[in-house]
Amino acid sequence: MATPRLAFENISKAFPGVKALSDVSFDVAPGEIHALLGENGAGKSTLLRILSGVFRPTEGDVKVDGIIQHFRKPESARQAGIAMIHQELQQVPHLTVAQNMFLGHSLTRLGGIIVDRREQERRAAEALAMIDPAIDPSAPISSLKVAQRQVVEIARALLDKAKIVAMDEPTSSLTPSEFDKLAKIIERLAASGVSIIYVSHKMDEVFRVCQRASVMRDGRVVRAGVDLQKTAPDDVIAMMVGRELLTEEHHSHATRTVGVEVRNLSSHRIHDVSFDLHQGEVLGVAGLVGSGRTELLRAISGADRVTSGTVKVDGTILALSDPRAAIAAGIGLLPEERKREGIIPGRSVTSNVALPSMARFSKAGIINHHKLKRTAEDLLKRVNLRPFQLDRQIKLFSGGNQQKAIIARWLAAGSRILLFDEPTRGIDVGAKSEIYHLIEDLAADGHCVIVVSSELPEVMRVSDRVLVMRDGAIVAELGRDELSEETIVSHAVGAPDSRLGAA
Repeated sequence: MATPRLAFENISKAFPGVKALSDVSFDVAPGEIHALLGENGAGKSTLLRILSGVFRPTEGDVKVDGIIQHFRKPESARQAGIAMIHQELQQVPHLTVAQNMFLGHSLTRLGGIIVDRREQERRAAEALAMIDPAIDPSAPISSLKVAQRQVVEIARALLDKAKIVAMDEPTSSLTPSEFDKLAKIIERLAASGVSIIYVSHKMDEVFRVCQRASVMRDGRVVRAGVDLQKTAPDDVIAMMVGRELLTEEHHSHATRTVGVEVRNLSSHRIHDVSFDLHQGEVLGVAGLVGSGRTELLRAISGADRVTSGTVKVDGTILALSDPRAAIAAGIGLLPEERKREGIIPGRSVTSNVALPSMARFSKAGIINHHKLKRTAEDLLKRVNLRPFQLDRQIKLFSGGNQQKAIIARWLAAGSRILLFDEPTRGIDVGAKSEIYHLIEDLAADGHCVIVVSSELPEVMRVSDRVLVMRDGAIVAELGRDELSEETIVSHAVGAPDSRLGAA
């Protein structure tokens, strides 16, 4: 057999009080796109940090082309031909594309005194020309779309003559069409002999671009080198979670009682939007990126200024002047950018739960910690927080458990209207199933729920009805029996044969 481009041999990693990896072994062939799969907390990130030189293994070896490597720092891994493309891109916004591509190892002249910007831009242009020549190496990186910034990271790997590229959730912020372009770039990269480790929670993407997969659970490899051409997605998911997932059938709890009335609502990105939301209903909102979905939720929650129109809750018109008024009316927003807008990373999960309702747990400025802890315990048990550590910093929890804590936050605040914006972005398949069932449980309890999602199977899974938006307006309303990906997309893009539903 040919020598593997990359081999992990019996890798273990221990931290004080915990063993993060145990006896991890698998290999990746030259030119192979190899999926590394597992739920959040399975050990994938720790393994990639060992590969990229951030951590050193407690036991075991990393081999590149059959040679044992000892990476003492990230620069050692880079020199060995390993590139890491992170989910949250490691770029400096005010620098140019070329400057970011040479970050940490600038080209200089005159004995290292002056950075040779012209040569950097020339070499950057050569690397970019192989995958996307439209990107200007002299442009500020902040002026590029997320998909283009991903391409810049890939070009940087080419610049470094990387033999192994590890991609950690590379498409979490991309549209389907942007993923299609990225998939072609990845396939071309592999065809040139570069080996790729592809980490993603999106099974459709994994089966589209990867040949084999290694599946991790609880710090161990439960299956190495799974042939994805001969394995069903459900079987791979079962390997990942180690249990039967909850049934994915939709159960409606919608009533005829109107809880929220939106009439002729407009803001800087939405125009004349009207709809009713019933108690116990899950209302989906679909559309392309930029269609106004997020802005609709922000307007209802008071986060964006409304220029005209009204929102009524139980027949009472809200003063949508700021988020406090919306919170007081029982509206809670679970934002798209969970890490940036949804949590205070360095605070405990209990503190994050109490954020909008601290007055409930304090008197004369003194917090009743016993009452706060008891409430947090009850609500976090209800949402099945794992691990159940209330004083742990929320940034140390997985994305799915951070989302559960935000749900508990709005339950603590007494919110009856919950607005979910991309509720499962960056969340593994097991936690995704739990979030779906939490949404359904909230509806069963009489909450009014709106779910915005870019994933059409998701919006179809959780919704009783779906509103389709385009250019800031609702262009179709689809009942559950009308839902299909083709129908939603035809309305979202404005296909000539689409029939506009009642809005």
